[in-house]
Amino acid sequence: MYEEKITKGRHSLSLSRRRFVQRLAAGGAIAAFDWGARPLFGETGHQTPATLTGDHFDLTIDYLPVNFTGRHRLAIAVNGSVPGPTLRWREGEVVTVAVTNRLKTPTSIHWHGMRVPAEMDGVPGLSFAGIAPGERFVYRIPVVQSGTYWYHSHSGGQEQQGMTGALIVERKEKDLIEFDREYVVMLTDWTDTDSETVLSNLKQNSDYYNYRQRTAGTFFSDVKKNGLRPTLSERLMWGRMNMTPTDILDVTGSTYTYLLNGNTPKANWTGLSKSGERVRLRFINASAMTFFDVRIPDLPMTVVQSDGNDVEPVSVDEFRIGIAETYDVIVEPKDDTAYTIFAQAQDRTGYARATLAPRMGMTAEVPPMDPRPVRTMQDMGMSMAGMKMSGMNGMDMAGMKGMDKSDMKGMDMSVPKDTDKSGMKAMDMANMVTGDPTGTTPFPQPGPHTMPLSKTSYKETKFEPSDPVHLHIGPQEVELSKHVMSRYNDPGDGLNDNGRRVLTYADLRTRYRGVDGRPPSREIELHLTGNMERYIWGFNGKKFSDAKPIELKLGERVRIILINDTMMDHPIHLHGMWSELENGHGELAPYKHTVIVKPSERVSYLVSADTPGKWAFHCHLMYHMESGMFRTVVVS
Repeated sequence: MYEEKITKGRHSLSLSRRRFVQRLAAGGAIAAFDWGARPLFGETGHQTPATLTGDHFDLTIDYLPVNFTGRHRLAIAVNGSVPGPTLRWREGEVVTVAVTNRLKTPTSIHWHGMRVPAEMDGVPGLSFAGIAPGERFVYRIPVVQSGTYWYHSHSGGQEQQGMTGALIVERKEKDLIEFDREYVVMLTDWTDTDSETVLSNLKQNSDYYNYRQRTAGTFFSDVKKNGLRPTLSERLMWGRMNMTPTDILDVTGSTYTYLLNGNTPKANWTGLSKSGERVRLRFINASAMTFFDVRIPDLPMTVVQSDGNDVEPVSVDEFRIGIAETYDVIVEPKDDTAYTIFAQAQDRTGYARATLAPRMGMTAEVPPMDPRPVRTMQDMGMSMAGMKMSGMNGMDMAGMKGMDKSDMKGMDMSVPKDTDKSGMKAMDMANMVTGDPTGTTPFPQPGPHTMPLSKTSYKETKFEPSDPVHLHIGPQEVELSKHVMSRYNDPGDGLNDNGRRVLTYADLRTRYRGVDGRPPSREIELHLTGNMERYIWGFNGKKFSDAKPIELKLGERVRIILINDTMMDHPIHLHGMWSELENGHGELAPYKHTVIVKPSERVSYLVSADTPGKWAFHCHLMYHMESGMFRTVVVS
C-alpha cells in the first residue's frame, strides 16, 4: 500500500504489472488446490480458533481453502485458521513471535493497540520492510500492558482476506474484574471478491454495494410527511454532496457475509454458560469495513473495559463497536436457557450471531434487524436549533447516566480507607510506577499501581499556533461542515430512541486516573475529508501521497482535534500511543487506541509522545486507508 501511494510514473506502472502477475499467481494457486471431497474450512459448522500461550509463538501465514458462502475461495490464514489463533501473553514478560510467510506476496503483522517499540509495530514502509515471501521475521515485544487487543496484517488487503486474530494480555497480578469463564467474540466481514476488485468497484461507483437508494416512492412518502418544499430542499442538498442519506456503509451485506469467530450465522458459534455464572465476553471488531451494533436480548451487559483499559462498570442493553475497537462485558445468565448474541451491521444489511447456552445444540430466537438508519441534517453539518447536545463547552452531561450500584454485582467497587479515587493505596507508594515527561520512559497503562505526575510543576501554557486549516472545495474535499459539535452522548445513527439503553462515549470513564496529568502545550487540528464520488479520502483535504508527516517532539503533550467533514463514521487509530478521549470526565478520561468520529462531529483527545519512531495514523476503514486517509506521525 505505502509504496504504491508514494511512487509515481513509470515505477507505479511496474508495480501495477507486478500486482497483476501476483493476482494471476494467486488464481493459479486456487486452481492448484485439490478440493477433493473433504470439507473446507467454514463448511463443518461450529469452529473456534485455537488458543496459544507462553512467551514464544510460531506463526505461519499461508493460503487456506475456505467456503463461507457456498463457493470455494482462498483465504489468508494464520496457522491454518480464519481468524488466526488467539494469543495469550502476560504483562511483564518479553514475548517473541516468529512469523513465516508462505504467501506469494509480502506480509506483516501489526499488534493493534499494543505499546511496542516502533520497529516491532509491523507496518511495512514505516517501521520495517515487511516479511518477504519465504522469509521469517521474529518480533520481540516487551509486554507493558494488559487487556483485550488483536493482531492483523498491514499489507494490502490481507486483513480483508482473513488475516486477523485475537490477542489477550493477562495482568501480572490478580485481575480485579471478577468472572467465572470468558470467551473471545471476534467479528469479521468476509467477501468472496478480491479486495483490489472491491476497491476498484468503489472507485468506479461509490454506490456499487449500496442497493438501498431512495426512490420515487420514498419521495412522495417524504412529501406527505414533511411537505413539498422541505423535501425538495433536502434532496437538493444531498444531491450537491453526491450522497444520499442511505449511505451508511460503503461495503454492505450485498457482498459481505458476517462472521463470528469464523462462523457464519447458520453455523452459530456457541459458548457454554450456566445460570449464576459471571461470563466475560471480549468483543473485538476485526472487520475491514463494518460497524456492528451488539446486543443480547433479555440479558443486560455490564461494560468493564474499552480498548484494553478498565472503565467504571456501566450496564447497557446494546453498544456500537467500530472497526478495530474492543469492549469487554460481563453477563450473568439468570436461568438455564439459551441467549442469542446478535451483532447487526450498522446499515442493517446483515448480521453475525452466536449463542450462549448451558448445553451445546441449544438455540434462542434471532431477533429481526432494526429499521435501516438514515443520515440526518445534523450529519450534514446543519445547525439543529433546540438540540440538547452541544460542544465541549456546555455538553449535555445529562446524557452521562450515573452508575447503578445494582448493576455491579460481583465487582469489588469498595474504596479502602487508605485509597484515593484513582485506586492507589496511599500506604503502598513503594510499588507505584509513573512515567518520565522527557520521553525516556514511556508512561504506563493506568492501573492500581500507577501514580499520576504531580501537577504542581506544570501550569497551563498558551498554545502555540495550531496552523489553522484552510480548506477549499475541490477534488479531494467536496463539503465543509458548517456546524460541528462533540456528540459523545449520541450513540449514533440508528440507535437513538430504540427503547434500549445504548452505550455512548459519554458513559466511558476510566477506573484509574491517567498518569500524564500535564496540560498540552499545543493543538493539532485535522479535518477528515473526502470525495465519495471519486472515492478519495484524506486528512485536511490531502491524501497520503500529498501530505507531509506530523512531527511530534519526544516527551511533549499535545491535543489532537478531529473534525469530520464527511458523511461517514471514521474509526481513527493512532499507533504506538494512547489517545485520552476528552469526553467530559476530566482526569478520568478513558484511554483508547481507536476513536470513532461521527459525521460533522468534533472530537479531541490528549496524546503523550512518549515513544520515538515513525507511527501510522489512519482511518481503520480499510478502503478509506487505502484511498488516502493515512498519515505518518514522527516522534523524535
